[in-house]
Amino acid sequence: MKRALITGITGQDGSYLAELLLAKGYEVHGVIRRSSSFNTERLDGIYQDPHSAEYKLRLHYGDLDDGAALSALIKKVQPTELYNLAAQSHVRVSFDIPESTVSSIALGTLRLLEAVRELDNGCRFYQASSSEMFGSAPPPQSETTAFQPRSPYACAKVFAHQLCQNYRDAYGMHISCGILFNHESPRRGIPFVTRKVTRAAARIKHGLDKKLYLGNLDAKRDWGFAGDYVEAMWLMLQQEKGDDYVVATGESHSIRELLDVAFGTLGLDWKPYVEIDPRYFRPTEVDHLHGDASKTFAKLGWKPKVMFKELVEMMVRADEEDVRGSLAGRAPKM
Repeated sequence: MKRALITGITGQDGSYLAELLLAKGYEVHGVIRRSSSFNTERLDGIYQDPHSAEYKLRLHYGDLDDGAALSALIKKVQPTELYNLAAQSHVRVSFDIPESTVSSIALGTLRLLEAVRELDNGCRFYQASSSEMFGSAPPPQSETTAFQPRSPYACAKVFAHQLCQNYRDAYGMHISCGILFNHESPRRGIPFVTRKVTRAAARIKHGLDKKLYLGNLDAKRDWGFAGDYVEAMWLMLQQEKGDDYVVATGESHSIRELLDVAFGTLGLDWKPYVEIDPRYFRPTEVDHLHGDASKTFAKLGWKPKVMFKELVEMMVRADEEDVRGSLAGRAPKM
């Protein structure tokens, strides 16, 4: 039986990846941070009683800032595949807490790589790289595009990405870096712009909110469905050798287009409800990210199934269902 260890398992990507691996018969281990409140809502659909004989989803406390504990956990679990998805992942927030962001992403990756190298059991390593690394580089961006990071988050991701390349070359480790462009779902955290928009549309439709405050409406992103993208992660670790892959839809859309589809799904015009708040502008902006995933299409045989309009409509419908539920006294879904 294959055994996977996922950092960031309670996040959007981690939950979809855990579902995929369990369906493929893996034993799945996840690293979670200690908190005074439960933060495992996204895993509710795959939760398993640890007393069950079929117990294949196992959660462990850990933190990317604690190298000794990470090393001990990896030795205990003995994973055949490790997926490093954990990070402080909000780009705008990285300007406010740069040290914490860089520590979790850059040094956290280093600690994991060292632990896997010392384990020396052939464990395959997936690194969650990011399209934000391209920054101000002109689109379309591919694996050969030079990085021009424009945030502490992006700088930390570049460090982690190049560190993985170095460990792959220096030690012959099976390491693949997925340079994922923006990927969303109904499980996306509320502070992220896509979910912020779809949730606001649903709340405005039902009279719970009156305004939505945003920053740069002209920024363009290549948005795909997180549920599709985790399949690409898995495929990378099934290849004979590790490599770097851009994962994207090949389409880019502006925030204005996002607003058009989200509010339009509910029969609303967004313009009377949206106001610009300068606090949401980044100190250094990334204007246009548009992925060239032709290498991934050719080598992995992967292609996105859910495109932009269907994705936004899916998120709006899920948020509207949550709003209806809250009005009826039910707890919202994650």
